[in-house]
Amino acid sequence: MMKVRVMNRLYQMSRKEYRGLLRVASEQVPFGIYAVEKADYAELRNDSCESLTQLKQKIREYRGQGFQVHSNRG
Repeated sequence: MMKVRVMNRLYQMSRKEYRGLLRVASEQVPFGIYAVEKADYAELRNDSCESLTQLKQKIREYRGQGFQVHSNRG
């Protein structure tokens, strides 16, 4: 089971359900970060970026905290 934070709510779901949710989230953010995850915890984000440089910087910040980052580059 995974714990998934969406906005300010915390949900428990299977990895299969999470992958489906991830697919929907990726469609909502055309250029930016839509999710970060670590072990059995994930956060759905909506971090839109203005440039590739800004996107890379945000990805580096999350990876520095130990997260795996899911993003779209447009």
